[in-house]
Amino acid sequence: MFDEQMRQVKEQVFHPLARPLLRIPPWVFSLLGLVMGLAAAAALWQQAYAWGLLFWFLNRVLDALDGSVARLVGEQSDFGGYLDILLDFATYALIPIGLAWGRPLPENLLTLTFLLASFYVNAASWMYLAAVLEKQRHIPGHRLTTVTMPAGIIGGTETILFYTAFILFPNYLAWLFGLMGLLTALTILQRVRWAARHI
Repeated sequence: MFDEQMRQVKEQVFHPLARPLLRIPPWVFSLLGLVMGLAAAAALWQQAYAWGLLFWFLNRVLDALDGSVARLVGEQSDFGGYLDILLDFATYALIPIGLAWGRPLPENLLTLTFLLASFYVNAASWMYLAAVLEKQRHIPGHRLTTVTMPAGIIGGTETILFYTAFILFPNYLAWLFGLMGLLTALTILQRVRWAARHI
């Protein structure tokens, strides 16, 4: 919902941080981000929430740096964007799984299933729509992503906020998983409605 505005803010924050790191290939940051995501999931599985939060924060920093470095050195590529979203989705799956395995209560596992199912359908809803928009040339004049990202209630910014809440408030996992799953489902319907009117 707020991704377009936050991408501009992210560029302003991370460009100065990226400048001393221009000799490092962007994919290195992507892979290190995955390592941090794996570490976060493992820490949360062991209920080491402070470590989990730290690794999650580092994952997000590295995810921002790979794109900033690529743009500064002129190496932004389709493969880089593909690798970035693939590794992001791996982290997005692993962290709630780690949290639920750390607290394997029936309500946590049930709402985890609902959350991951909503992610699965949502991925199809926006990725295929993005492909159609690219095909039809519905492309913004200035964008900071490899492909057009159709907006929705739940986007990257909201995902970061929800995942941080998952880690900070593990006693409320079932409620938080359920709420994010519901909002993701509404996002799917929002995109379907938009697509029916515009493509």
